[in-house]
Amino acid sequence: MGFLGSGKGWIIRGVTLILPIQDPALLQQQAMQSMFDCFESLCEGTLIVDKAARVIWINERYAQRLGVDPAEALGQEVEALIPNSLMRQVVTSGQPILIDILETANQTFVVQRFPVRDSQGEVVAAVGFALFGHYEALKPLFQRFSNLQSELAHVQKKLAEARRTKYTFSSFIGDSPNIMEVKRLARRAALLNAPVLLQGETGTGKELLAHAIHAGGPRSEHAFVSVNMSAVPEALLEAEFFGVAPGAYTGADRKPRPGKFELAHKGTLFLDEIGDLPLALQAKLLRVLQDQEFEPLGSNKVMKVDVRILAATSRDLEAMVAGGTFRKDLYYRLNVLNIPLPPLRERKGDLALLCEILLEKAAHQNGTRTRELSPEALEVLQRHHWPGNVRELQNVLERASMSSDEHRLGAAEFPELARLPAGAEDHHPPPAASTYAAAMDEAERRLLRAALRTAHGKVADAARTLGIGRATLYKRLTALGVDRRTG
Repeated sequence: MGFLGSGKGWIIRGVTLILPIQDPALLQQQAMQSMFDCFESLCEGTLIVDKAARVIWINERYAQRLGVDPAEALGQEVEALIPNSLMRQVVTSGQPILIDILETANQTFVVQRFPVRDSQGEVVAAVGFALFGHYEALKPLFQRFSNLQSELAHVQKKLAEARRTKYTFSSFIGDSPNIMEVKRLARRAALLNAPVLLQGETGTGKELLAHAIHAGGPRSEHAFVSVNMSAVPEALLEAEFFGVAPGAYTGADRKPRPGKFELAHKGTLFLDEIGDLPLALQAKLLRVLQDQEFEPLGSNKVMKVDVRILAATSRDLEAMVAGGTFRKDLYYRLNVLNIPLPPLRERKGDLALLCEILLEKAAHQNGTRTRELSPEALEVLQRHHWPGNVRELQNVLERASMSSDEHRLGAAEFPELARLPAGAEDHHPPPAASTYAAAMDEAERRLLRAALRTAHGKVADAARTLGIGRATLYKRLTALGVDRRTG
């Protein structure tokens, strides 16, 4: 059996029957009427309002449910019949509300609302269907949806809290002259939008100060996002910065994964240990800093961002620029506002106050009473060189607090410090160096060797003493050619 098309209908071969072609507009009208009749028969409540949200039709079942006379309902504003109605929203926005819960004084309805448009596409009315007798069956669905919404809200709240700053300027403890100057520079930097470069030894509080600068500036209500260059494998840094497009590589998620720049939009991005950024990525980072735009990995779509940059390093970037391991143009772009942080050995006047606050913090975290320092213990701490700075001090105090039952900690609670006279981290005089960079590298080698000797070659213990991560210590040992067995 075959089919032939003609100007007036379809002819089925072998059958003397011609089916006339229907007018498409008429078919559409019939389909719409059929759909309306189907909904109206299934639903016990149907309501139509005009552009002004006045009732122009209501079926008897719905009127009976609402306790109104259908004839008297005509012409009234819909809210006079149903105070919680959203029909006015539908005619105003032109957007349907496909499923909703409508609660009245004594009934709960599952409702659907649709806009009605004329031939020019203008909204001229809205129709609503109320389902009865089906709410109980839908209860589990709505309960699950409600639970998912609650869980999502909780996760979003926790994520927002995690991306808020943890510290303010009051958290940066000290009132020595050089610390007061650091705070002055940082408070001034907080009010500006220029990049800031924080330079100082490990454990001097660079990350804490970055938090404080963000919290004290106009971006404080937006995200504070940080990324540590030395903690992320080089192969993953580009994805960490710029994100990954769906299916960018085998095994990639089908959903896009945002990078740190996107997460920090309108907020602050803190680039910790910027001196460890591989040279290949420095050019890409420079472009983002200059143009405030980037392309996610595996995408050709350019994304615009508004991000304030704070960077920190414990390395001599000027020497790295001279040695060709750090781009000069990136250094100048980051070093708009420079804040040097002094090491603890240059601010010994803050030591007593730091110890008092750190001991209180340790007691609070461990659920123990707050300890005090004897004058002899403070003298031992004053003599120490503190290569790990405040982070090392915190570790030493926590270890002493947990190993002693005494309320007042004496010199005996710090045996690893009492054994070493001041400056005894290395008994060898520093060799002459031809450049500042070489002198700094040699000083770092002596510091690492001293820490390893104190820790009897145990890298994990040496890292804790220095206040740095074990991976970072291994990385520095390799870079400086230090054998961990030389301790």
